[in-house]
Amino acid sequence: MEKVPYKKIFLVGFMGSGKTTVGKILSKKLKYPFVDLDNEIEFREGLTIPQIFSLKGEKYFRKLEMEVLEDVTENLPKFVMATGGGLGANPKAMEYMKKKGVVVWLDVDFDTFLLRTQRDPNRPLLKKPIEELKELFEKRREIYSKAHIRVKSQKSPEDTAKKVLELLKAKAL
Repeated sequence: MEKVPYKKIFLVGFMGSGKTTVGKILSKKLKYPFVDLDNEIEFREGLTIPQIFSLKGEKYFRKLEMEVLEDVTENLPKFVMATGGGLGANPKAMEYMKKKGVVVWLDVDFDTFLLRTQRDPNRPLLKKPIEELKELFEKRREIYSKAHIRVKSQKSPEDTAKKVLELLKAKAL
């Protein structure tokens, strides 16, 4: 079991950056519960993320996302959390996560994002034109860059998790 000086680890980054995959690896190594915030939202709502977007709208989803983030954070003593791509780009959520734990940005380049997500039907934002996606990608990077730690995407999720652990051990907030 690995040891790090943090109990609450929030993974942020754009779609396809590896938050869920890397988060599961980290949670096993640390023996912390793993929370996929999108899965938690779907469980609580009884709807998929695309259904929530289409039936209730993005504004409703973003409000719900923040509520579930706060609920989980206040009620679990330790965890590794994969956040949705939009949550880490919300300045209010970023500040909240930074106060409650350590925020790790899994930084992926635009081409890698496209390669990893192009066939995924469960991502409502992928329906946007490529120019809009690029704009959204750049806009979100500005907020992600406020994370405590930035990890560039490595060759494999295992390598990325290893790099995250190294930086978590080395970083004292």
